[in-house]
Amino acid sequence: MKRIGVLTSGGDAPGMNAAIRAVVRKAIYHDIEVIGVVGGYAGLISGNFKKLEVGSVGDIIHRGGTFLFSARCEEFKTKEGQQKGIEQLKKHNIDGLVVIGGDGSYMGAKALTEQGYPCVGVPGTIDNDIPGTEFTIGFDTALNTVIDAIDKIRDTATSHERTFIIEVMGRNAGDIALWAGLAGGAETILIPEEIYNLEEIITRLKKGSERGKKHSIIVVAEGVNSGVEIGRQIEENTDFDTRVSVLGHMQRGGSPTAADRVLASRLGAYAVELLVEGKGGRAVGIEKNNLVDYDIIEALGRKHTIDNNLYQLSKELSI
Repeated sequence: MKRIGVLTSGGDAPGMNAAIRAVVRKAIYHDIEVIGVVGGYAGLISGNFKKLEVGSVGDIIHRGGTFLFSARCEEFKTKEGQQKGIEQLKKHNIDGLVVIGGDGSYMGAKALTEQGYPCVGVPGTIDNDIPGTEFTIGFDTALNTVIDAIDKIRDTATSHERTFIIEVMGRNAGDIALWAGLAGGAETILIPEEIYNLEEIITRLKKGSERGKKHSIIVVAEGVNSGVEIGRQIEENTDFDTRVSVLGHMQRGGSPTAADRVLASRLGAYAVELLVEGKGGRAVGIEKNNLVDYDIIEALGRKHTIDNNLYQLSKELSI
């Protein structure tokens, strides 16, 4: 490896900049040049490249988002688009590529791998839905953003004796809702991995009211249903004063937590180590605080699962 590339793709996540920094500095430590791909796979196709030096990634470890920018690229989903990307990589003598992003980004890296180009995937998404790793870069920061919102909403819910529905991100995964709901003391947590029963939710709310409870917090993962719709259903079937807060994209922003900065640094550096060892077509992750890597094609065939013990605990503690 004489020269490697790095790109970020898909939705931004706090800690992506820390991962880029780790890739650049780890590579330079091994006397390898680094080329940043600006604008994700769209930038790869167009050849929007820039050389990254040690100073290029100074003062970015604490910043949210990605300074290499990110964009959706329908063209890269085609064989023609992928071939254009490979041609650009070869034209600029780039021997391997580190892709930081979520499952869509991994699909692009998988496509390059299948065509013989060495890629390493680094899991960067707040959704925490990448198989093969316990945590993804950005999840912890998003989680703390949601918990902060829950704490603030609980204050007003208490003051006005209201039921609040809080809709959080996560696409088709319930990790943000589950972890934030448990940490925030939510009375009910609705996640895509478990079928919810409206009657059961209403019964729980009524039992709480009967024992003197003046407010309730219900956390809803976006993959379950619209928080607005669930709030409407509760109001139609009860006399509880109900409000809905959809947290939206604020969950993807902000300075990354220490946990995300450390995780991003470890995973970014490990991705470079794999390329140095001549290992392409891999994805990196963390399990039991140990760095792991696995076949990126095989990984995308796995199914993401939640921690059922956490879900059961959340139900037991919200009686």
